[in-house]
Amino acid sequence: MKIILTHEVSGLGGAGEVVEVKDGYARNFLVPRGFAIRWTKGGQKDVDAIRRARKVHEIQTLEAANEFKGKLEGLQVKLAVRSGEAGRLFGSVTQADVVEAVKAAGGPVVDKRAVTIASPIKTVGTHKVSVKLHADVQANLDVAVVAA
Repeated sequence: MKIILTHEVSGLGGAGEVVEVKDGYARNFLVPRGFAIRWTKGGQKDVDAIRRARKVHEIQTLEAANEFKGKLEGLQVKLAVRSGEAGRLFGSVTQADVVEAVKAAGGPVVDKRAVTIASPIKTVGTHKVSVKLHADVQANLDVAVVAA
């Protein structure tokens, strides 16, 4: 089945690309989750619109990505969460929580899909989080999770 990707899908392609995938993968996974739309003759207009929209939000150059990385890695990011007596959290820290903490620390706006948490954050302490800014640039943050 021919589809148009609306988001970057690892191993498949970036937003705005027209790709051929198996019918079940498109019908059961990509289309329902909003990662892709079915390809039609008029779909080329959609492809162009998606590419224009993504181009506005992406970091264009390697220099800009490195500047963005410097801003992010220089931040003191603290995240106050509810925890029990032993320092275990009620739930875990999500990508959206990290994005809000970066914004609260005075940092630049980060897309939550670019944030990668290696292992679930379920305890109080300092944890490593990475943010993919460009194909070649990745920022590493230390997020201090403190009890609220």
